[in-house]
Amino acid sequence: MQTIEQLQKGELIGSKKIHISCGLTEFPREIFDVYETLEVLDLSGNNLSELPDDFHCLTHLKIIFLSYNNFSVFPKVLAKCASLTMIGIRANQISVFPENSLPEKLQWLILTENQIETVPKSIGDCHYLQKVAFAGNAIKELPVEMSNCTRLELLRISANNLQSIPSWLLSLPKLSWLAFSGNPCSIKEQKSTDYKEFHWNSFELKEQLGEGASGIISKAILKSVSEKEVAIKIFKGQLTSDGFSEDELITSMMVGAHENIIPIIGKIAQHPEKKEGLIMELIPTDFQNLGNPPSFETCTRDIFPTHVFYSLNQVLTITQGVSSAISHLHMKGILHGDVYAHNTMIDSKGNALMGDFGAATMYQKEADTSYLLERLDVRAFGCLLEDLLERTINEGSEILEKLIEIKNSCLNEIVYERPSFYEIESKINFFLQTTTN
Repeated sequence: MQTIEQLQKGELIGSKKIHISCGLTEFPREIFDVYETLEVLDLSGNNLSELPDDFHCLTHLKIIFLSYNNFSVFPKVLAKCASLTMIGIRANQISVFPENSLPEKLQWLILTENQIETVPKSIGDCHYLQKVAFAGNAIKELPVEMSNCTRLELLRISANNLQSIPSWLLSLPKLSWLAFSGNPCSIKEQKSTDYKEFHWNSFELKEQLGEGASGIISKAILKSVSEKEVAIKIFKGQLTSDGFSEDELITSMMVGAHENIIPIIGKIAQHPEKKEGLIMELIPTDFQNLGNPPSFETCTRDIFPTHVFYSLNQVLTITQGVSSAISHLHMKGILHGDVYAHNTMIDSKGNALMGDFGAATMYQKEADTSYLLERLDVRAFGCLLEDLLERTINEGSEILEKLIEIKNSCLNEIVYERPSFYEIESKINFFLQTTTN
């Protein structure tokens, strides 16, 4: 992070990135002195409420963050920023979202935790849009013009006031990662009584194991159960970028047992800060994340170490585990909504464990839309399989060609023509048996 003093003294001339958070109440015009090079501007955590009319003079600006400020109106001047591809304005008080306020090249839009009721119809003109986060607003419906956003792959629309999920949305050719829990149109199950509650004082907290959008996962000793080692996830707050943390907790406890899903032991009671928390089985140390989350550059696709490759048998084992886990969820009427390598853990043999139900949504199995919903997870699986196939050691096997066929069928832009996870799992099981016989 830089300082306003550095900016005012001209010390940031030539910078590609500027990040200043110091309680600014007005946009510092010295930023225009960096217009020739500036690509990323982060003014989050200030007290700004508007941008200057000539803001578009930052002609090379690609990414802007204005989260945790005081905007009540989405800044329309951003539409004039010719190079802008990513906008993040989380946790303001935006209630007015004007028409024609989005730039033509926009790929990534984050407006989580505002007060938006109406999405402008002109969003349909954003033909490059891939990733949208609208969770935690008051949106009543999505404009049908959004059906023109045919490159849209990820949509977070949880914790709003949606009465229904339109069929045109579920028919978008590339939509793969959808979250819509916490709306009137989503199912709200009661917490399962099959899981125990454990008092916070029952734990001895150890080292942090990981951190996601919704919470922090740590190792702990459960003193009341023979000093059992467990993992606990403490939710950061009531609302995350995926939706309500309570919905994640409830869904996690509704998933049930499956060999490829991280087991849930129970929930935490009497947290000193009144936070919600899950207790999970501790994963063996030989399990590692299959991939890393997307970057600004990859937008919706995970990142993999360049030096890591997999044998055909490892890929079959990984995909069998993932397809079996998601098939189990669909049988229970749960859309995962976040089928990604970074939400999958594997050991050296490729045995897979899935978790993280922050984007999961429960749906009615008998509803007309259930078929389409399930095919969104299928496309996400197709993206995961595509990533794995790019890193598979080519053994000249016919099975590899069959996996490519499965991948292509999962990525079919005609949603109705994609296979079910039952079909996918059956084929991969057959291939596994072939390689082991």
